[in-house]
Amino acid sequence: MVKFASALLLALAGATTATAQDFRAENRATVTPVAGGFQIADGAGFGARGMWCAAADYANDVLGARSTARIYVVGPRLSFDAPVTFSLDPSDVSPRQVQILSQSLRVAGANLSLAHAQSFCADARLINR
Repeated sequence: MVKFASALLLALAGATTATAQDFRAENRATVTPVAGGFQIADGAGFGARGMWCAAADYANDVLGARSTARIYVVGPRLSFDAPVTFSLDPSDVSPRQVQILSQSLRVAGANLSLAHAQSFCADARLINR
């Protein structure tokens, strides 16, 4: 019985640790670390601006990136409700300039500076007052 209880406690501790890895961005979007970067399932109702805001918030707060760092789409959104994977490392994609923000999540290599992406967090600040 003691072994069972110990195993249960270890399993629960492991589950809690895995959940604790998620990051709640300023705009309330959830950012999850994944192999090769970090993933955002939705922009907390702010669309592409919310996705870029959450990516910048994570890159700044968790990864310690500077405002001049570039954030890249490495796993583009394949459908309307699919997640997007971002990274600070462009080695697996060809960097592409963002022309239309709403389309940027569908293009591998689309990138913005952390400072530019973080400017989209102003939307959340206005609503969350």
